[in-house]
Amino acid sequence: MSDGKANLLVTLGRGYVRHIPCSLGKSPLAVRYLNRRLRQRPRQRVVRSRYGARFAVDTQDLIQRYLYMFGTWEPHMTRWLQARLAPGDTFIDVGANIGYYTVLASGLVGRAGRVVAVEASLDFHQRLLDQVRLNRRDNIHAVNGAVSDERKTLTFVLASSANMGANSIVPYNGPAESSFEVEAFPLGKLLAPEEISTARVIKIDVEGAEGSVVRGMIPMLDKLRPDCEITVEVTPDRMAQLGDSAEELMETMRDHGFHAYRLANEYTPESYVAALRGKRAIPVRWRGPVVEESDLIFSRVDAETLP
Repeated sequence: MSDGKANLLVTLGRGYVRHIPCSLGKSPLAVRYLNRRLRQRPRQRVVRSRYGARFAVDTQDLIQRYLYMFGTWEPHMTRWLQARLAPGDTFIDVGANIGYYTVLASGLVGRAGRVVAVEASLDFHQRLLDQVRLNRRDNIHAVNGAVSDERKTLTFVLASSANMGANSIVPYNGPAESSFEVEAFPLGKLLAPEEISTARVIKIDVEGAEGSVVRGMIPMLDKLRPDCEITVEVTPDRMAQLGDSAEELMETMRDHGFHAYRLANEYTPESYVAALRGKRAIPVRWRGPVVEESDLIFSRVDAETLP
């Protein structure tokens, strides 16, 4: 098949997956053709998300490829935040990557609200700023820095541009695409007092470093508003490589009055097709050990499901 015909098929297939309400054949089309083709033959485009914001994407990267195909990233978390954030709220995005959640939250909290986006990678930070300018948002405070339990210098390694979200301080012995050093501080040292006291949601996605990030937050946990909720992508295997544990993280949150809820999350193309045609997932109370990668929401609400 010529490149011209293949590109036309990608365009038509993406249009069907992205815009047509019917679900017939979407999963095999996304899994067997679009996902592979867009990774191997990347496209650079400006696309509109399902919530109306625009993003400049390169489909070589997983997050940006899914934004191109589906118009969303992590659909269950996206819907949860849409139901949680209101005008005037503050949203803290730790590990902001290219700014998907930053821009989402910016629209939800409005001009009276505020978003703080913390991203360690200067490259990703610049891409985030590009998205901010593209959407003409003026309520975002973007910080190029890292978060830890104390002031220190951290070394980040990116194994492959095929998954820019995997930029991490976890030791990596394989061939690396890039690495950089950056100074890290406890989150409370990067935020203004009013940003701490008004935070409605704090999102932490730091690829294994969540133990030290949460440990560094201990002095600020009791200063948060009573309804503040904290979402953490917990990765026990990667945490263990840094000498941390999910058990310590869970204990810290319990000690400060937070209950844990788990929100469903998958990264296969077929799971996105199913999520976008299904109902919003409800966070469910989690009382057991965390033994696999999990999206946890910590809330002072004490219930079996998080309303």
